[in-house]
Amino acid sequence: MKNPNTLNSKKGFTLVELLVVIAIIAVLAAAGFAGGTAAMNKARKVTAQASATSVQTAIEQFYAEYSALPDVEEQTDTSEGELLNILAGLEGTGNNIQNDRKIRFLSLKESKNGKRDGVVYSANGSSIDSLLDPWGQPFYVVLDTDYDDQIRVTPQGSSAVTLNGRRAAVYSLGVESVGEAKPSTLVKTW
Repeated sequence: MKNPNTLNSKKGFTLVELLVVIAIIAVLAAAGFAGGTAAMNKARKVTAQASATSVQTAIEQFYAEYSALPDVEEQTDTSEGELLNILAGLEGTGNNIQNDRKIRFLSLKESKNGKRDGVVYSANGSSIDSLLDPWGQPFYVVLDTDYDDQIRVTPQGSSAVTLNGRRAAVYSLGVESVGEAKPSTLVKTW
């Protein structure tokens, strides 16, 4: 005959067994979180690279069409929409229209919240206010405005680089704050 106390003692988990299972789950969750963070950062870099390349390609197409670069400052960023509006064919009216054929060289996705990752349009949607990277910072654009096929780029947190045979260079700092920028965080088109 079976002892009823023996049957009851085999049911359930002991406190030690339960704590071991919880510890294992915690270790696996921490490892998964670290891997997830790295994957998210990699996805942000890929998105930023695609946007930077699109801007550079649009500048090259503009040059091929008009035999000149957009008439903006040699070093600019995309927090102001002048360059973007020229490339997107959204310039207003006036005497200094550079893309008079209204060719859309640049077409990027719209930012979902207006604070990061995409084009931010004006309130009425008729022009571009800015282009932000996935970290909420503008992209930086350097143009060969003297047409000598040489650009000097000095990204924040990095040393200067001279690029030969280029008309434009576009980069993102790859971080949420300018002070955090390092050479390893840059997302660049060169």
